[in-house]
Amino acid sequence: MNQQTELKHVSVLLSEALEGLAVRPDGLYIDGTFGRGGHSRAILAQLSPEGRLIGFDKDPEAIRVGNQLAAEDGRFVVVQRSFAEMADELESRGLLGQVDGVLLDLGVSSPQLDDPGRGFSFLNDGPLDMRMNPAAGQSAADWINSADEADIATVLYEYGEERFSRRMARAIVARRAEQPFTTTADLAEVIKQANPAWEKHKHPATRAFQGIRIFINRELEDLAEGLQAALAALAPGGRLAVISFHSLEDRQVKQFMRREAKGDPLPRNLPIRDAEIKVSLKLIGKAIKPSAAEIAANPRARSAVLRVAEKR
Repeated sequence: MNQQTELKHVSVLLSEALEGLAVRPDGLYIDGTFGRGGHSRAILAQLSPEGRLIGFDKDPEAIRVGNQLAAEDGRFVVVQRSFAEMADELESRGLLGQVDGVLLDLGVSSPQLDDPGRGFSFLNDGPLDMRMNPAAGQSAADWINSADEADIATVLYEYGEERFSRRMARAIVARRAEQPFTTTADLAEVIKQANPAWEKHKHPATRAFQGIRIFINRELEDLAEGLQAALAALAPGGRLAVISFHSLEDRQVKQFMRREAKGDPLPRNLPIRDAEIKVSLKLIGKAIKPSAAEIAANPRARSAVLRVAEKR
């Protein structure tokens, strides 16, 4: 057994997500972030022989695991594409607008974080990569060694919500002039030295690494496109369930769902009936967070938020 297969991922808010999806046994479902298949296997367990599930992921290791599951279960197929492209994929299969539920479990998975070779973590030294798909796009090392100081500061501030972003960017540019960055531990140490104060129990490079990862993988852009794609994918009455771990992601999901549930903005005092307002979604319940027991069993669940909406 290789290292990759030994790395485990615990699905967060699993039962709550399934309840939110309201799985129909003969339905068609999308797992937009297959990962290691925890949510997918749980959905398949609720499907009848007529039910179908399509998984999406950019990560080649996730696709390897997904292909194994597909070989075991003919109701499942996995596609190596971003969930942002699900509408295109479904259209090519003649399934656009016929989906009964879409699940998105955002962010980086535990196996990605725990594998030093992927370069996501500042806790385990490894090559500075951070790409969900290591075969596509620019690595974190390529970007950090070539980007303008102002651009680095902007990424750390906007995507990492790091208040000392300018100090960190200045330190990064000064250090790379002597020697380019190649490893996560090297970058983390420079960021740590440039950080005068950080939250208790948090590594001083946490926010910066988060910002770089989100930028490198276009995570917020993919999310914006993916939410629209999910809306196009769903049949009327279909459910959209989104689990986010970052305030920027959750804010984007919340604003999207509220906007689609409220309908197009109209001039005040315009004489129009509620039935004439174009509404795409109905909000289902309130935002759900993990229980204390789940957080105790899996500390990475602590920042998770689940939001559910239904297509009108």
